Amino acid sequence: MVSEKNYKSKNVCVIGAGPSGLVAARELRKEGHRVVVLEQNHEIGGQWLYEPNVVGEDPLGRNPFLKVHSSIYESLRLTSPREIMGFTDFPFMVKKGRDMRRFPSHTELLNYLKDFCEWFGLREMIRFNTRVDYVGMLDYGAYSNNDLKWVVRSVEKKSEKVVEEVFDAVVVATGHYSQPKLPSIKGMDTWIRKQMHSHVYRSPEPLCNEIVVVVGNSLSGQDISLELVKVAKEVHMSSRSLNITEGLSKVISKHENFHLHPQIDTLHEDGKVTFVDGSSISADTILYCTGYSYAFPFLDTKGMVVVDDDRVGPLYEHTFPPSLAPSLSFIGIPRKIIGFPFFESQAIWIAQVLSGRKVLPSWEDMMKSIKEFYHSREVAGIPKHCTHDIADFEYCVKYGERAGLPPLEEWRKELCLSAILNSFANLETYRDSWDDNEKLQEALQSPHFTQLGLQDSSL
Repeated sequence: MVSEKNYKSKNVCVIGAGPSGLVAARELRKEGHRVVVLEQNHEIGGQWLYEPNVVGEDPLGRNPFLKVHSSIYESLRLTSPREIMGFTDFPFMVKKGRDMRRFPSHTELLNYLKDFCEWFGLREMIRFNTRVDYVGMLDYGAYSNNDLKWVVRSVEKKSEKVVEEVFDAVVVATGHYSQPKLPSIKGMDTWIRKQMHSHVYRSPEPLCNEIVVVVGNSLSGQDISLELVKVAKEVHMSSRSLNITEGLSKVISKHENFHLHPQIDTLHEDGKVTFVDGSSISADTILYCTGYSYAFPFLDTKGMVVVDDDRVGPLYEHTFPPSLAPSLSFIGIPRKIIGFPFFESQAIWIAQVLSGRKVLPSWEDMMKSIKEFYHSREVAGIPKHCTHDIADFEYCVKYGERAGLPPLEEWRKELCLSAILNSFANLETYRDSWDDNEKLQEALQSPHFTQLGLQDSSL
């Protein structure tokens, strides 16, 4: 335990009330800090707060400050089973009268976050409809790292009232599925037909009877193509690799109007699309399902934290920038993880470091660790833009140990892997048909699901 004389209670600003911001607020308050959460929308949820109205948003999302935060489309369902999604002490239960499926809709996950918010009384810390315009250091150079303070300027959206406040620490929890990442394609700037990023895609109807080129075969590219193929005249998926999963292959062979192509070479002004293999088609719409970039347009760190080819850095363990730690931290940067438990372990660690219960290594040791990590990725042939793609249960377990969390349950790992493998083999049906019932029962009988005595029903 931290001794009384070393304990510090800080004024902390958390930016964003999505899953990572909510669990950060809870853990910071639990550790005795005073917390304000600034949220630009009218409700919690972050990415999970579905926004049907995308009118006025740049279809390619090229503005640094976007009007719409959520990139969720109307029909979206989770790609992971609900059992693995919950925070460690608050299971994602099936509730009567709600979406009871194992892979429920985005609305059900938002309801879970609302339940979490109510159960732990988090709303009182959140200022809604408040957009953060600027975060910067107060009198940088006048303080040591431990005394560094932050100026946060926010705008109350309805009144346009500007508020400037000073905090001891800032936790950035703004997510990474908002700022569209776009490829660079010859003719893209002069192509006069429709181009849009999946950030503004909501439903297939506007593309009815069109010839659509879907760029990218990620989860969203596959999901959206499956919807489009039912209403579009033709769907042409363009992918970096033609080495596709069995599940996607099954879908393409089932639909006569679904075609696979290599990368686009050129977009021609007359609507023609030429692919790198020399083939071409005439298209009405290009839909870029090419992912998202990390972006912090409000954050001024004097160049001490930069986003370079989707690497946010330097960050010690994807969380603390050594030159500004512990007063600045990030939650939710890692990808390819079981998100909620990982965000929770990040939140606990940050809260304990700020209070003095835990101590970070020296600046030199943190930088050395970061350089070694970058080097190991390079040696493994992993490109820079995949720096934060973890895909490693052991790393998550070690990270959780630092925060004093018990190891990730084996059933969580196994249910995660079985869902991924099932999706590879059965893209159209994996959310409604599975063969991991034994593991599922083990999960439902585990302490994670019985701890609150809240079961409304069993699966």
